[in-house]
Amino acid sequence: MEREKRNEKFFSRKRSFTFGAYGGVDKFTCGETARPESVERNILEILDSPASETKPFLSASSNQKATELFEIIAKLQGSRIDEQRCEFPPPLKCQLLQIGGEPTLVVPPKLGGYWIDPPLQRLVDVSPTSSQYGLDPECYDIMERDGEAKIYHDSFRSRHHHSFTAVDPSLGPLVLSVCLEEEEQRLRVILRTRECSLHGVFSLSLFPNIPSSVDLAKMLCDSVTVSRFEVVSYLKAPELIAAFDEHRLTPNFKFGILYQREGQITEEDILSNNEESQGFRDFLSILGETVQLQGFTGFRGGLDVCHGQTGSDAVFTSFHGREIMFHVATKLPFTEGDPQQLQRKRHIGNDIVALVYQEGCTPFLPDVISSHFLHCFLVVRRVQGEEEEEAGAYQVSVTAREDVPAFGPVLPDPPIFRDSALLRQYILTKLINAEISCYKAERFSRLELRTRTSLLEVLQAELSTRSHCMMGDPSLSSLSSSEAVRVVSEGSGGFIENFKRAIRVRSHSFDTLGAPKKTGGSVTQKPKSVYTEKDGESNKTPGLLHLMDSWGSAELQDQASPQEET
Repeated sequence: MEREKRNEKFFSRKRSFTFGAYGGVDKFTCGETARPESVERNILEILDSPASETKPFLSASSNQKATELFEIIAKLQGSRIDEQRCEFPPPLKCQLLQIGGEPTLVVPPKLGGYWIDPPLQRLVDVSPTSSQYGLDPECYDIMERDGEAKIYHDSFRSRHHHSFTAVDPSLGPLVLSVCLEEEEQRLRVILRTRECSLHGVFSLSLFPNIPSSVDLAKMLCDSVTVSRFEVVSYLKAPELIAAFDEHRLTPNFKFGILYQREGQITEEDILSNNEESQGFRDFLSILGETVQLQGFTGFRGGLDVCHGQTGSDAVFTSFHGREIMFHVATKLPFTEGDPQQLQRKRHIGNDIVALVYQEGCTPFLPDVISSHFLHCFLVVRRVQGEEEEEAGAYQVSVTAREDVPAFGPVLPDPPIFRDSALLRQYILTKLINAEISCYKAERFSRLELRTRTSLLEVLQAELSTRSHCMMGDPSLSSLSSSEAVRVVSEGSGGFIENFKRAIRVRSHSFDTLGAPKKTGGSVTQKPKSVYTEKDGESNKTPGLLHLMDSWGSAELQDQASPQEET
């Protein structure tokens, strides 16, 4: 018995974080000590020993040791999903805060790290019978991920313009575009650097002669030190430059929806809900339409529309030209005997923003769902008013990690919504703005800078190489035939493939995102980045992220291999 207890302690796991396709990276732990090397050495000796050896490794006196060894091997060879199961900590004990006679929707975590809106002190007088209503929906403005991303497409491509490239010793690759707007008598200039794109408009009356490309670049950025730029003569350069400028834009978003019942304060309880109350179904109908996934042709948000492996239906909506897919926990597959419900967490845990619908008076703790990507939660609770017509009132609260900037629209005071249409308008706007704001958090901004740098390097090198080819550069003759074909070809070896390859670099970002690594001889599982794109459908990159052809909401690149795009 003592030996079995030691084995169980040896294979105890720390709680996993959602990351990649199946949403978990566990660590093998052995108390405070590392895994005994003798055990690993014995396993390797047995597995590597040739079949022709006659020396038995088992004896009558070592039957018990052999049994233990094979138990270890069996555990090490567990399935991919089983590898991510872990023991939950003891049940969380918390004091339910009473604010003005009504429990608050969100309580701060014990270790902090989140801001809550409205603050607890503002909830003293909250009442669903209050006469104050929400703001005018005309004030519900959707944030832009990159307000200047389309300037090149709108102001340059329809006019005659020139582009230039250079590699600055300190700033790295630079791509400059200059357009003469003769009607307005002005020059429009865009300088693309690793950190950002700088845009400026200069009146021609300021210059006796049109400035050189170096002078224009220095007017936008004092740090430019290059002495000359190369002219871009490649005929398809505008397409490549526009693709780079607009890679952060996306019309598609995906959000998780969690269903929290009375008394549920753990991830295990919340993800195990398998029934939907009438109130929850009514709330889902406010957000969008329940659609059949089989054969669905809209934005699928990483859900399987061919084989039914992510459930039979989902909630989908269109909002101001944007398509939104909701990962509703109760509609995702339920796995008997799996308390962690990894088939559900693999989707919701890889979203950046999630909505929590509460029934009862149990508050939500922001850190209850362990995930590297979830940065913001909108919490909604249906409240009962004193009047019969106020039975459909909803109270709303917002919480996010402390490095996520505040975002609109602002909550009304009190944060009560009685009109379903107004509630829908507010929630969808708030969800979109929440995701865009989350990309400014440290974890995503670092990843975004890294990806932008990779894409700009690819763009500058591609434009320079293609321009030399157009000019008949004799240096290309020194290349091998296969390499020359790769450089000049217009096919899969060009900018688009390099663009995708640069995006995929995010898949190897354990260190960037701070994910734990496996130790002790177990196989390290490479995560799939939450910012990738598949077949033109944006995902969460940053999102990240949406960070594929969209640096905004990007769905996980084919989270499960059978989930192919139709």
